[in-house]
Amino acid sequence: MVLRVLDALNEAHEVGTCLLCGPSAGIIDGAPQLKERIASGAVRWMPNQATPSTSAWSALNSLAPETPVLLTTADHALLSAPVVDHFCREARALRCDVAAGLASHSLTVERYPGMRRTKTRFSDGPFCGCNLFAFLTPGSRVAADHWRQVEHQRKQPLKMIGALGWMMVLRYALGLLSLKAALRHVSARMGLEVGAVILPYPEAAVDVDTVSDWQFAQAIAARSGT
Repeated sequence: MVLRVLDALNEAHEVGTCLLCGPSAGIIDGAPQLKERIASGAVRWMPNQATPSTSAWSALNSLAPETPVLLTTADHALLSAPVVDHFCREARALRCDVAAGLASHSLTVERYPGMRRTKTRFSDGPFCGCNLFAFLTPGSRVAADHWRQVEHQRKQPLKMIGALGWMMVLRYALGLLSLKAALRHVSARMGLEVGAVILPYPEAAVDVDTVSDWQFAQAIAARSGT
């Protein structure tokens, strides 16, 4: 899966240097293709931290603050260069500090029936996260620190929103919270401008948390010839 993600990033026009945070040196020693890419300088590697959010925080802080960064995950099984390029272009066009990729949950399950995905239900529709984040300004690193504080709740939308205040929870529970209102509140809470890119690629919402997820992604990749 790591090699697939690196291939997609390498083929994308919007991406320059790739920094891989993890896996551990021991795992890399047992993965000749990955080890070769790192040794050649095609990919820069650094050790992972205890959690995804602390790994992201560590990686971001290893780069110059003014460097715009695309952050994605190694389990982004169906990531492709067109998805990456589309997200990066749209994120820059938002002129915000941080942008996250989302996909319509309805479109995703229509395209991939049987796939289970965590969804966040806003008044303007349910959305799935796509594990694509753009950190576009020096101040955007603050968002990674906020992520560390709520990471353990990432699979529980209600608790995630609860971190923003109980009024948000009430509006969410009543189906009155729109995506735009949520982004506005998150922006105010962080002191940043936070935006969202709604991706027209339902495959961007496919990730791998379990063996069954992996098998599902394998089947989709086989059907599409990728």
